[in-house]
Amino acid sequence: MPELPEVETVARGLDERLTGRTVTGVDVRWKRSIRAPDPVTFADRLVGQSVTGVQRRGKWIMVELDSGDALLVHLRMTGQLLVEPAGSPDGDYTRVVIHLDEEHRLRFSDMRKFGRLILTEDADEVLGDLGPEPLADDFTVERFRRMLAQRRGRIKSLLLNQYFLAGLGNIYVNEALWQAHIHPLRAANSLSAEEAERLYSAIRSVLRAAIEAGGTTLDNGNFKQANGEAGAFVSQLQIYGREGELCACCEAPIERITVGQRGTYFCPCCQEA
Repeated sequence: MPELPEVETVARGLDERLTGRTVTGVDVRWKRSIRAPDPVTFADRLVGQSVTGVQRRGKWIMVELDSGDALLVHLRMTGQLLVEPAGSPDGDYTRVVIHLDEEHRLRFSDMRKFGRLILTEDADEVLGDLGPEPLADDFTVERFRRMLAQRRGRIKSLLLNQYFLAGLGNIYVNEALWQAHIHPLRAANSLSAEEAERLYSAIRSVLRAAIEAGGTTLDNGNFKQANGEAGAFVSQLQIYGREGELCACCEAPIERITVGQRGTYFCPCCQEA
């Protein structure tokens, strides 16, 4: 599933390619991709609107429109948004095509059909309950310490909770916990002030590095940038997907467990329970 760096990469690419363009038509190929409103109203409301900007909130892409509406897109596991010339091949998994002026289109492709599009007058109705953004200026280490102190749950599961902290997913939680030398099963409120600061710094540094690399495209190739290119951060992954390989820090074999039904990688030496 695309996480904060991948969604941020897509949002930036879309902002560059979509801002100022006008919707000339909408072709809904898979009705269930449209969560709200109904597909006919969705298409009718979009036509004639111009894009004023594209942003990210958590794992959501927010396409801002000149009417005040927002087109919200959640890519889920296999969703892709590609800006391409009109008449480009559809491929096997095209679900929605938004036609644009200047002979271009925005194509939503989704092999697993889990992604969703919402057209709304008030984005806060959908996004308002999300947790703070981990790269925002107002997300300080002091605030993070207070948030952790109030939670007893496992730190790995907590960091995946979008209502606790928006945008993190399995790949970057694994990477940040390893970098901070914190075991994924630790109780959140058991972290010392020093450990919380290490984790805070690790989360932000991992996310920034991944954004710089254009996100992570794994072997399944599910993630693509808005221009169709793969993300290059996969070569920088230190722990995720590396079960049995040697830890880059201490050379102990990396282990894998399941936490909350998610594959979890850690070093038993660097990340003691």
